[in-house]
Amino acid sequence: MKNTPVSVVLCARNEADRIEKSIRAIQACQPDELIVVDGGSTDDTVAIAERLGARVIRSGGKGLAPDRQLGADHATCDLVAYIDADHRPTPDAINGLRRDMEEFGLDVVQAGVGIENNGFWNRAEHDAMVVFQHKPGPRSQMIGVAPTLYRREVLQAVRFDEVNKDQSDDADLFKRIVDTGLYTFGVGRTVVPQEHHSDFSEYVGKFRWYGRRDAEFIRTHPDRAHSMLFHLFVRYPIWRPIKAVAMGKPRAAIYFWVCGGIRLGIVIRKTISNLFSSPSPKTETGDVT
Repeated sequence: MKNTPVSVVLCARNEADRIEKSIRAIQACQPDELIVVDGGSTDDTVAIAERLGARVIRSGGKGLAPDRQLGADHATCDLVAYIDADHRPTPDAINGLRRDMEEFGLDVVQAGVGIENNGFWNRAEHDAMVVFQHKPGPRSQMIGVAPTLYRREVLQAVRFDEVNKDQSDDADLFKRIVDTGLYTFGVGRTVVPQEHHSDFSEYVGKFRWYGRRDAEFIRTHPDRAHSMLFHLFVRYPIWRPIKAVAMGKPRAAIYFWVCGGIRLGIVIRKTISNLFSSPSPKTETGDVT
């Protein structure tokens, strides 16, 4: 396992201010292949990636989930790691994830995420990760898509949603993985630092983005709506804050309340909108003139 070749896939869109640090950190890990999938950047993201020697694939802005699958389809190694532009893996991170995969007998393993300390909301998010994510071992429902190492066969057999650009990449993929009953996944001991913008407006934008993906997951997977709603109605406002306070991390409780509240508000608004929206009229078939 420690010598199994690894392809790294980095999906990015307008990440000119952060992608160079990520690529250099990835290159220090000495992967066998580095693929950057550009999702329609209008800044210098592509130019920076090409200058640094990455293999760049342009998706044309199909969406994050389709971009992730596109990268996996172009990968040539037996292991595929998704590392994003805001991740800063240490030189031993990929080897660490390989060790984690072997230790826990997993087909997919996510690194613990450590948020760089640049302000209150960064510290709050880091504390939140410590509360619910930094627990090495198998999981039964889902983990994050990145920074995560996969056996390539999983991504070939299960695949991301390649059509719906609004779909939640992680919730949808792991719903598909769980449904097969064939693959195991979890969190490893390896921790990958992550660089986030620290101002509150950036976090609000991120939480709103999560909420739109939550709503789309509920719309497309009504059989799993109860699980997502339990997540937003119970885990975020009640269970996780209680656990955070018990662990002496009150900032994490604030993070859970704000993140969960914004996401839930978006889900409720979009669900009501979907209930009252009229279906699109059917287009009659015929010759195109």
